[in-house]
Amino acid sequence: MKLFPLFADLAHRPVLVVGGGDVAQRKVQALREAGAAVTVGAPALTETLQAWTDAGAIRHLAGTFTPAWLDGQWLVIAATDDRAVNAAVAQAGQAQLRFVNVVDDPELSSFQVPAIVDRSPLVIAISSSGAAPVLARRLRERIESMFDHALGPLAALSARHRARIRERRAGMANRRGFYDWLLDGPVLRLLRQGRPAEAEAALLEALDTAEAPPAGRVTLVGAGPGDAGLLTLKALRALNEADVILHDRLVADDVLALARRDAERIFVGKQPGEDHAATQARIHVLMRERAQAGQRVVRLKGGDAFIFGRGGEELESLRAHGIPYEVVPGVTAALACAAYGGVPLTHRDHAQSVQFITAHSKEEKDTLDWPALARPGQTLAFYMGVIQLGRLAGKLMAHGRDPATPCALIENGGRANQRALYAPLGQIAARAQAAGIHPPALCIVGEVAGLGPKLAWFGEVLPAQD
Repeated sequence: MKLFPLFADLAHRPVLVVGGGDVAQRKVQALREAGAAVTVGAPALTETLQAWTDAGAIRHLAGTFTPAWLDGQWLVIAATDDRAVNAAVAQAGQAQLRFVNVVDDPELSSFQVPAIVDRSPLVIAISSSGAAPVLARRLRERIESMFDHALGPLAALSARHRARIRERRAGMANRRGFYDWLLDGPVLRLLRQGRPAEAEAALLEALDTAEAPPAGRVTLVGAGPGDAGLLTLKALRALNEADVILHDRLVADDVLALARRDAERIFVGKQPGEDHAATQARIHVLMRERAQAGQRVVRLKGGDAFIFGRGGEELESLRAHGIPYEVVPGVTAALACAAYGGVPLTHRDHAQSVQFITAHSKEEKDTLDWPALARPGQTLAFYMGVIQLGRLAGKLMAHGRDPATPCALIENGGRANQRALYAPLGQIAARAQAAGIHPPALCIVGEVAGLGPKLAWFGEVLPAQD
């Protein structure tokens, strides 16, 4: 180990930054966040550094560097674009026994500033000893996705009750089990939901019981349209924490591959021709039973759980049985298919509103307001409408929508096998049949779809009809 890792308490301690440019400004910002009393030495300052100086937040030494600037400083950072000046700072620091960091110059530095993941008071530092700062930054980005932002408040809460935890949970093994419960149970979940008072109450209640209660819960996670890169950081964390994953038919294998390796995967997708009500009832039972057994359940849905995903029904069932839950939104199919198909859902020249529509109501009845849907100047995104494409187009045209209205039909949106078909409303059904378009596919109707052939950037674009 070439460098000794160290976390320095700089609160109210004087620190010198030599340099007044953008790089120096970034260093000053980080030092201010650590509570340091910052002095900046430079002939001129950026507008922001000058504003901080005027406000009394930092001190400015105007002029060129002299070794006297180091007097009384705990740390020094050289952030000029002149290596001779930086070398002079480093030499003066060595003479005065000061730790000096010269930005992007490990040979002149006596300490390195790491890339950090900040979940204060929990802080994770990554260093390449100055040899590969880009690598350290990329690793920080990866680690960032793994650690919940609620871990900081959890660490602070644990510290506040540390004495009581030691008193009520005697023995290292007992305390370790309690801290595991803090990470896996309702306290972290409540902090994640912005409910700190309830989180603290749950911690105190658990301390008053002989054993920590089971940490079972359900997280509804939107898996997006298929591209694993569209998962949110919260979705990725949920997959890595799950004991069991209940997943739909449209969840891509690439998404499932990101889950914890030993998580149990249960397919609960609905198949054509089966009793969907019975399948949904089975999903409710599975969620309830697994959570009551203390497991962390992820209900993984294609797209977003709250847009034609029956997420509301599932939360109602969980609520009725007292099962704790949370929801992680996903990129819904209309947004992804439109973006990957080069179709802006709204546009100042073409559409000032957008509607998400499914052809299937709960009782399989057509209750849509077709006269309203047929009005121009709006975008319609039809989910689950491929089989009924002819009927949908016919309804719109029968109520006044122009047969020449542009349409975009995106099959397997966001996946490697995406295909996009662009055609007028009057031809879209016949063209889709001729091209062999199959579900999952989403149809976008409106003037904005006319931009698709020009703006498309992903997947295969089927040729226009001669």
